[in-house]
Amino acid sequence: MREHTLGSLPDARMGGVNSTTVTSAPLHLILGEEELLVERAVQAVVDAQRRVDPQIEVRRLRTTDLVPGELRELLSPSLFAQGRVVVLGGAHEAGKDIADAVLDHARHLSRCAEGAEGIVLVVVHAGGARGKALLDALRAAGAAVIECPRVTRFEDRAGFIREEVHRVGGRISASAVTALFDTVGSDLRELASTAAQLTTDSGGSVDEAAVRRYHRGRAEVTGFSVAEKVMTGDRAGALEMLRWAMQLGVPHVLVADALADAVRTVARVSASGRADPYRLASTLGMPPWKVKKAMAQARGWEHAGLAQAIQLVAALNADVKGVAADAGYALERAVLALCAARRR
Repeated sequence: MREHTLGSLPDARMGGVNSTTVTSAPLHLILGEEELLVERAVQAVVDAQRRVDPQIEVRRLRTTDLVPGELRELLSPSLFAQGRVVVLGGAHEAGKDIADAVLDHARHLSRCAEGAEGIVLVVVHAGGARGKALLDALRAAGAAVIECPRVTRFEDRAGFIREEVHRVGGRISASAVTALFDTVGSDLRELASTAAQLTTDSGGSVDEAAVRRYHRGRAEVTGFSVAEKVMTGDRAGALEMLRWAMQLGVPHVLVADALADAVRTVARVSASGRADPYRLASTLGMPPWKVKKAMAQARGWEHAGLAQAIQLVAALNADVKGVAADAGYALERAVLALCAARRR
């Protein structure tokens, strides 16, 4: 049984596993919870088989969606001798009957000469205690194992970023790696995509300045950026921020929530009248900086306008959660209406 561990071997794109290093065994066990690495491991097995047979059929199913008879049909040789890769996801969730059926077919395949029946079975299992009996039995049956454990330590994620950049022919500084975490977060899929894009855009050499420059818009444009422009009556600025946020993929719901929070905050502060911001912060349960900002914004609002704004953000909340046919258009319409309400 040959084992690879993704994320710890030299090529972090596949953790050292790719279509040229994957074995041609008819039975593979992909083990772990790191989704990106699991997907890459599955693709590596598929690519390895396609190097042998470009016309090979690929079937991907959840183990929990199977019935024993269906599995038998999937893993039977084709009448036309066409090769087939069957990928079974979520094997740790399988009930006893399906787990037994998977194991019976796996044992049969593992006894076959490589490629004798043209069928390759790939079983994806999250590991852990759930479904451990099937996991242990697949190992014992001689499955070729690719391990995809969670990449949680900073050093491991940093190594992953460096290898992603190196894979596309670039290099990245230590400070740029840290800056990537600051602007992107720790999601491995997004880190991989961003690292590759940055390397291409920067000509192969990624430093902290390149990261900050590339992500300046993403880091600064949020729903709260849009809300701040709206509450100060900056119609053009609000629309610009909104369109930039939409282009960058800020979820519609987050923008709507930020607008609602801003309107409610200004309404509460405005209703409290003139007061010491620190005392008012204690009364309203808000941080002093938020009260000070709301006080400044409230100067441009009248009670009638705030009442209308509250109704607008309530309707917007429903619109972005499925009532409106186009959530983006609903947001733009609400921004315009809120800016108009401020001028009343």
